[in-house]
Amino acid sequence: MGVVKLMVNMQEIADNLIKGQAPKVKELVQKAVDEGVKPSEILSEGLIAGMNVVGTKFKANEFYIPEVLIAARAMHAGMDIVKPLLSKSDAKSTTTILLGTVKGDLHDIGKNLVGMMMEGAGFEVIDLGIDVTPEKFVQAVKDKNPNVIAMSALLTTTMTSMKTTIEALKAAGVKDRVKTIIGGAPITQSYADEIDADGYAPDAASAVDKVKELVNV
Repeated sequence: MGVVKLMVNMQEIADNLIKGQAPKVKELVQKAVDEGVKPSEILSEGLIAGMNVVGTKFKANEFYIPEVLIAARAMHAGMDIVKPLLSKSDAKSTTTILLGTVKGDLHDIGKNLVGMMMEGAGFEVIDLGIDVTPEKFVQAVKDKNPNVIAMSALLTTTMTSMKTTIEALKAAGVKDRVKTIIGGAPITQSYADEIDADGYAPDAASAVDKVKELVNV
């Protein structure tokens, strides 16, 4: 029975991820894979479970951006091992998030944080980067068929690009195919309502909750 005691506990992976111990997470995930644990189980019960705790602590102001970034780095260390194995199985995410900072805005820390939290929740993330034009968002919806578009803006001068993007989605006839969520320093729920966005999130952890609500997962 000694062998059983040596098996990797998924909680151990989650705990080390929360502490930001990237090398340890990588080691434990590799060990779990070698022991024959399903990649989907490592993902959901180890990596995602850990990032869920990180998200909760972030919302409660117990963790700040540096801690989240360190935890996300640990998550990626595990994901690098699990991801290639997931693509061979049927455990691939069924929810795809199209992420981008809108036209005219070059800020990406908030966007990157949202992307990490979305990946941590098990979603597939396609990051279009910064200064993304409405046309590029529309084309990506046609090409990638995402479930959700998440748009970020940090400036009052660039937040109007969110409205332009949603109008472009409507004009292209693809607005009904995708949910839209917006966020960033100057953004409010009333602005989301005004421009006909489906959701608003004040921070990265809330963005994950809002996406889950929008796509019913």
